[in-house]
Amino acid sequence: MAFLKKHRLGCLIIAAVLYLLVGAMAPFAIYPEISEYTKAMVSTEQFFENTASGDRAMILETGQSAWEERIRLMDKAEKRIVLTTFDMREGQSTEDVLSVILHKADEGVSVKILIDGISGFLRMEGRPIFYALSTHPNVEIKIYNPVNILLPWRLQGRMHDKYVMVDEKAYFLGGRNSFDYFIGTYETENNSLDREVLVYNPDSNGSIKQLETYFDSVWHMDVCRLFHDDSSLAEHPKVMKQRKVLEERYSYLRENYPELFGDYDYKEVTCPVNGVRLVTNPTGIYAKEQVVFYTMAELMKGAGERVDLHTPYIVCNDYMYEKLGEVADKVQNPRLVINSVENGDNIVASSDYLWSKPSVVDIGFDLYEYDGGTSTHGKSIVIDDDIAIVGSYNFDLRSSYMDTEMMLAVKSPGLAAKLQSNMNV
Repeated sequence: MAFLKKHRLGCLIIAAVLYLLVGAMAPFAIYPEISEYTKAMVSTEQFFENTASGDRAMILETGQSAWEERIRLMDKAEKRIVLTTFDMREGQSTEDVLSVILHKADEGVSVKILIDGISGFLRMEGRPIFYALSTHPNVEIKIYNPVNILLPWRLQGRMHDKYVMVDEKAYFLGGRNSFDYFIGTYETENNSLDREVLVYNPDSNGSIKQLETYFDSVWHMDVCRLFHDDSSLAEHPKVMKQRKVLEERYSYLRENYPELFGDYDYKEVTCPVNGVRLVTNPTGIYAKEQVVFYTMAELMKGAGERVDLHTPYIVCNDYMYEKLGEVADKVQNPRLVINSVENGDNIVASSDYLWSKPSVVDIGFDLYEYDGGTSTHGKSIVIDDDIAIVGSYNFDLRSSYMDTEMMLAVKSPGLAAKLQSNMNV
């Protein structure tokens, strides 16, 4: 009898594991093809048509610049702050940023924070610091596709976007997640190089409208759920204590970094822009048409002379290899920079590269492996001398077919030159 019970238990465990694995992967068993509609929407000649609006832009290349601009820009908010990220974790930089957000919420600023379900489940549940924000009357935190292991076919639908909007005047987006690994110069077990692009427009009529429209479309999706907004939690001793910690942290920042809280002229540190276009994947939780990859490939194919592509890693299917090969055939000087296997922080992607390196070489790009000791997480493209592209998209299958993703294409010789200089280091 004991043997039969163990046998049944083993069968149940195997069945449960198979249920989770098959359920999680089944929605992505077939890669969707690019539709004729998407193809018609991408025209390299008209890509930036009607997008010139007086925007100005700058690159946030370092973790320190990312930390400074989060504090500086958010503290200048008068009406609203929007923060969207794939991954937010406890840490010193998180306390810094959330202390500013809490202070602005106390002043009456509307705050909306959108987090992916994996991060919400693993990093935020049970942490009073996040309840201190979510229970504030001027703050809403939503979780994109909360984890439910009883519905495994939903587990792979992830939101990989990372951006911040402040009022109607400025935003930045890129590849940085929201914790010490990416933001600031605090000592951590690991860090990662990354970059973002900040766009500023004093007239409130720029490309931020594109990002607002995209954010609203995700925020109001049925798969997004509010995160612990129960007002009774606000009186929990641990939450009250954490709120006090954040208030004291804000006072500390104002006292020790007064330059971040005074007047600041973004016009002096930004480049003029001739056009900005936000490119995004579909936002649903199941297999997606690879809009971002296709658009990036078409833009690169339109280069007259040079393409420089930085991605942390590259994992392709036959279609992606073919499209990138078309870029290499048309462009005089195509260059690809990725992490070396030893330098990368993604075991799965690095393992794939060990097997697929001959195929990557055959694409036809000049291939460079970054081996600087700190993993590079930036996703960037420079096309000729006037187009700079920065965002969240990795050149891999997950970013192409599974995750929400975004890349911001900016037509600006000044910004392209700055990004090129950073990428050449």
